[in-house]
Amino acid sequence: MVKTTLLFFLTALAEIIGCFLPWLWLKKGATIWLLVPAALSLAAFVWLLTLHPVASGRVYAAYGGVYVLTALLWLRIVDGVKLTTFDWVGALVALSGMLIIVAGWGR
Repeated sequence: MVKTTLLFFLTALAEIIGCFLPWLWLKKGATIWLLVPAALSLAAFVWLLTLHPVASGRVYAAYGGVYVLTALLWLRIVDGVKLTTFDWVGALVALSGMLIIVAGWGR
């Protein structure tokens, strides 16, 4: 389960970076060349999702829980926004859902 969770976090980072770089270009006037690493990051995101040995829908559902926590950590670390108690509780609920889904993969 640890390997799966770490893979999900890596996948979430690839997705967030792949979306953040075009956002920088569109909203903050950064160079259009950011679209190149953004595309590579999104390609890595898709590839990482294929590394799980279960049906894609189940992977997407479990991945969503990790994505919520990762996005909130990005909000805190990159955007510098202080997280609220509601953010942390929501992330815990989402992550708990992921753990429940992953625990049932072999059954």
